[in-house]
Amino acid sequence: MAWNQPGGNGNRDPWGNRGGQQGPPDLEEVLKKLQAGLGRLFGGGGGSGGGGRRSPGLPQFGFGKGLGLVLAAAIIGYGVWGFYIVDLPEQGVVLRFGKFVGLSEPGPHWIARPIYSVEKVNVEQVHKAEIGFRSAGGTSSSVAHESLMLTKDENIIDIKFAVLYRVREPDKYLFNVLDPDETLRQATETAVREVVGRSQMDYVLTEGRSEVAAEVETLIQSILEIYGAGFLVTSVNMQDAQPPREVQDAFDDAVKAREDEERFKNEARAYAADIIPKARGDGNAIREQTRAYKQRVIAAAEGETDRFLQVLEQYRKAPDVTRERLYIEAMESVIANSSKVLIDVEGGNNLMYLPIDKLVERETSTGLRRNPDEYRQAGEASGSSFGQEFSQGQEDLRGRARQ
Repeated sequence: MAWNQPGGNGNRDPWGNRGGQQGPPDLEEVLKKLQAGLGRLFGGGGGSGGGGRRSPGLPQFGFGKGLGLVLAAAIIGYGVWGFYIVDLPEQGVVLRFGKFVGLSEPGPHWIARPIYSVEKVNVEQVHKAEIGFRSAGGTSSSVAHESLMLTKDENIIDIKFAVLYRVREPDKYLFNVLDPDETLRQATETAVREVVGRSQMDYVLTEGRSEVAAEVETLIQSILEIYGAGFLVTSVNMQDAQPPREVQDAFDDAVKAREDEERFKNEARAYAADIIPKARGDGNAIREQTRAYKQRVIAAAEGETDRFLQVLEQYRKAPDVTRERLYIEAMESVIANSSKVLIDVEGGNNLMYLPIDKLVERETSTGLRRNPDEYRQAGEASGSSFGQEFSQGQEDLRGRARQ
C-alpha cells in the first residue's frame, strides 16, 4: 500500500519509519546543497532558503553547467601548465617519470605534466675553476694543499691554475656525476700533479709553461670523458709558478745567474757574428793574393823558360856573340845597382876606380851623354890616366866576354 494512500499510513514515512525515527536523507535536499556549493564556487545564486520546492530538472541543469565549467577550467589549466620556454643560451633536459628521454632546443615547448618534466641547463655560460688559489673581491689567497706539488727532480713547486669550462652535454651533467663542479676541480688537480710530477722544475718554471698548460688541458678533458661529466674545457691558464717561499731567495740568485749566462752567450754570439765575417773576408783576400802570386810566379817562370829557350837557340847559332851579349847584360844588371866600380886591370898594379854616381850626376846636369872616347880624352887633357884606364877596362871586359 502506498504511503500516501487514503486511510492513513499509520504515521509512517515511505521507508516504514514511524514518527520520531530517523530515515535516509532527502535526495532533493542533497542536490540543492550541492548546487548551492557550486554556485558559491562560481559566483552563482542558489541559496538554500525556502520558497517552495523546485522541480527536479532545475538542479540537474545547474549541476551539469558547473561541472562543464570545472572541466573546461581544468583542461585549460592543464594545457597552460604543460607549456615551457627554453631561453637562447639554455637546453632543456626532458624527463619521463625522472628518466632522460631527450633534449629540447631554445624556444616554446609543451609536455604532458606530471608524466614529463624539464630541467633547464645553461650551455653557453663559461665557468671557472681555480686550483691553488681563490679569488674574491679583487684579491686572491693561496691554497697551499692544492698549489704545492712535487716535480720529477724531487723539488717542490708552488703552482696555480685557472680552468675555464662550460657544459657540453646537459644530460650527463645532471645525472652522471653527483657534484660535477667538484669533480672537475679534483680532475684538474690530479692532471696538474701528474704533468708536474713528470717534468723538471726548471722546465715548468721557464720555457715549459705553455707546454705544461696544454698537457693539463688534454688530460683534464680525457678524465672528464671517462667520468661522463658532460663538460668541455675551453682553456687552461697557468697563473703563477714559483718555488716555495722558504727558498725564494736562492732561486732568485739561480735565475739571475742563468740570465747572466744567457747574456754572456748573447754577447759572445754577437762578437762571433762581428769577427767571423771579417776573418772570412781576410782569408778570402789572402787566398786571392796567393792565387795571384802563384799565377804571377808561374807566368814569370814560363816567361823565363821561353826566354832561356830562345837564348839557347841563338847560342847554338852564334855561341861567341851570344856569350858576349850575356856577359855584358849581366854586368850591366850588376853595375846598374852600384854607384862605384873598381876594375882590376890585367898587367897593371893599380885598381881602376869608376865614380859612376858622379858621372851620372854630370850627365844629368848637362843633359848630354858622353861616349868612352870622350871620357878618355877628358882624362888625358886633365893629365890623368883615367881615360886610358877606362878604355883599357872596356877592352878587358870584351876579352873576358869572348872567353
